[in-house]
Amino acid sequence: MPSIDLALDQLRSYTPAETEPPDFDQFWAETLEEAKSDAASSGTAFEVGEPYMPLAGVLANKVWMTGLGNARLSGWYVRPRTGGPFPGITHFHGYSGRGARPLEVYALAAQGVAVLSMDCRGQAGDSPDIGAIDAGHHAGWLTRGLADPASHYYRYVFADAAMAVDTLCSREEVDADRVAVMGMSQGGGLALAAAALSGRPCFVWSDMPFLSDFPRAVEITPTPPYTEISTYLKRRPELAETAFRTLAYVDVANHARRVSCPARMSVGLWDQTCPPSTVFAAYGRLASQDKDLVVLPYHGHEVTYELEELRFSELLRRLGPTPAS
Repeated sequence: MPSIDLALDQLRSYTPAETEPPDFDQFWAETLEEAKSDAASSGTAFEVGEPYMPLAGVLANKVWMTGLGNARLSGWYVRPRTGGPFPGITHFHGYSGRGARPLEVYALAAQGVAVLSMDCRGQAGDSPDIGAIDAGHHAGWLTRGLADPASHYYRYVFADAAMAVDTLCSREEVDADRVAVMGMSQGGGLALAAAALSGRPCFVWSDMPFLSDFPRAVEITPTPPYTEISTYLKRRPELAETAFRTLAYVDVANHARRVSCPARMSVGLWDQTCPPSTVFAAYGRLASQDKDLVVLPYHGHEVTYELEELRFSELLRRLGPTPAS
């Protein structure tokens, strides 16, 4: 079976290097406590705008959430017009993209699911970026705040993702016991991180997750975004040890150990953006006993119709919604 990485039998037995810092759980507990405190003090942890567009049986609204550091994060909330409580899905987008908009999640909402999508800070949506940091960085977001775990870009984004799940669960029209997370690439990494940090999702679907097994990814990946790190360290080689220590806190291969809900992942064996071994690294560490990995032998970094159909069907099976009328 072809692959740009290891052979499939080697991928199945691949074990990533141990990078988890000893204070990993304390670091994230303190981060989430800070984020919850910020949301509580904001007075407007979740703001729903006017209806955005007419959709049969569904309400679609622009929304704003309070993120870590009192950031005003934007997103979309699309839900059935009547009935409830509904199951929910928090949807995370790919690197440099924006949150899924109403037509992109309409099919799920029409099946009786409330869907919340989040714009990651500073990317193509409307969420503001984090404030000034103490040092320079390479173009993109991977190296922002790389010298200190407390200031790293993805500390903020991971906390935002967990808070987005909690926000969806807090809605009176949502059944908090039936909330899933999903995403592709960066979104797949955020789905795993949110499941680990929040602990509330009943199911996670992660397609070809980014942000996994950084040492391996930086070593073998020939294309961006991982090359942001290697390019930066080429110019600042003295920061290599510090950089990988910071990245260990946001490595979803480390977060995967804390994902205990049922999980499905996918991997493309020709994926040069998120190489197969980095996906297998996260999958192998999932704590859930109910897990499966969809292996796509001829796919690169892409989600095809067939995979979308499989994901859609599995999400509905897990959540058990009633179609909107």
